[in-house]
Amino acid sequence: MATDMSDAIRQLSQDRGLSEELILTTIENTLLAAYKRRFGNADNAIVRFTDDKEVSIYAQKKIVEHDGVYDPVSEIDLDEARELNPEAEVGDEILIEVDPRDFDRLAVQSARQTAHQSIREIQKDSLYSEFKDKVGEIIIGYYQREWKGTIYVDLGKMEGILPKKYQSPRETYHVNDRIKALITEVKKETSGLQVILSRTHTDFVRAIFELEVPEVYDKTVEIHKIVREPGYRTKLAVYSNRDDVDPVGACVGLKGVRIQAVIKELEGEKIDILKYDPDPRRFIKNALSPAEVRDVIILDEGKHQALAVVNDSQLSLAIGKQGLNVRLANRLVDWNIDVKTDAQFEAMDIAAESRRAVSELFGDADEYGEEISRISELPGVDSQTAAVLLENNIDFIEDFLALSPEELGALEKISTEQLETLRKLIEEYVEIVEEDGGEAEYEEAAAENDPETGSETGDGAAEPETVEEYECPECGARITVDMTNCPNCGIGLSFEYEDE
Repeated sequence: MATDMSDAIRQLSQDRGLSEELILTTIENTLLAAYKRRFGNADNAIVRFTDDKEVSIYAQKKIVEHDGVYDPVSEIDLDEARELNPEAEVGDEILIEVDPRDFDRLAVQSARQTAHQSIREIQKDSLYSEFKDKVGEIIIGYYQREWKGTIYVDLGKMEGILPKKYQSPRETYHVNDRIKALITEVKKETSGLQVILSRTHTDFVRAIFELEVPEVYDKTVEIHKIVREPGYRTKLAVYSNRDDVDPVGACVGLKGVRIQAVIKELEGEKIDILKYDPDPRRFIKNALSPAEVRDVIILDEGKHQALAVVNDSQLSLAIGKQGLNVRLANRLVDWNIDVKTDAQFEAMDIAAESRRAVSELFGDADEYGEEISRISELPGVDSQTAAVLLENNIDFIEDFLALSPEELGALEKISTEQLETLRKLIEEYVEIVEEDGGEAEYEEAAAENDPETGSETGDGAAEPETVEEYECPECGARITVDMTNCPNCGIGLSFEYEDE
């Protein structure tokens, strides 16, 4: 009998995933519930187990004088006690074994219900503790059945739920198919425990990469952000914590073996892996991959609005089918990106208009001018002038300032007046900070072509007289001692000299 009890406890432990200690506690509570149902209370009931798991229940009774028994449940006559133990004395306590067969049918039924309820609650609590710690992890199960689009997955100890909304549109399943999914939520319900699974969450892709790429698992390469249209395309921005590790190459693997394993798990879903960059311009360029972006222009930094300029052949690739590629790029970089071709960009003149709007918004062109680096970003710049310079690979203001007068004169499709207008815009909106000698050289080059100085550099011309120059106290324009009014703002001028 003891062997049968021990085998039953062991089998129950394996089937329900419960420890033997919990099962013994349940048996004890069951017997106590039956005892209480039979005798009214279980205050004096004691349950004991042997090493072979044999169980017995005893009634602990106090020995009283003959004819002094007032409570038969907790007291026993001395003569009856000595029949069980000849050494019994009044006032002692004695354990009297109770045969469970003496319990009536209602007591047994109540005990059975208590046992079933206790086992269910213990099993639920045990599974809840186990699976609650696994939220965010990958688990493997097998297709069990489907009802109203929801797939029930056999997880071994219990059944998981894969709702329709968390299933990829690329995937179809059959009975006993292997399913790898992410545990997203564990809930206690009156009907039992619910483990919610997902194959569409971005964390599912993150967990797959941690399994396939050791550098991601050990945090050498970290995933900055993942965006996804399940079944169609996923974009990952990654960066490396070590200079000698290429984050994109580590995720792709030798001959693409790592990325192919991830794509296979996602049933052929396209994956773009790109390098994260704190510079929004470079990050936006990377995010629009596989398209090649020629330039990125920030329209409104506060509102996170940007314009990506691409060649005609790259436009459809940058936008993607039904706008999918640019939509994912928007979510990845958290910017609103508008994609245009070169021709569309020149026609819209976005750069000049956006600069004017920002200048009007802040009302301080000098302060905003500190951020201007490209010629096309200058407020009021002639779009034709900027386009001609760009054709000659002159994009940045510093590139323009570095050109000599001979190099400027050799430019085609641009007049001296346009060059002079551009110089004035640069002086107005850009604070030029160059190394020693750089600013002086630029000022001298400008003076040679300044009609107001009256100097000529043609053949046979006399060497220009050296004139000491100053800055207008009102507008900062160049002035000389022979001027009575500033040629730029018109303010009256007078010069005073101090004796050395």
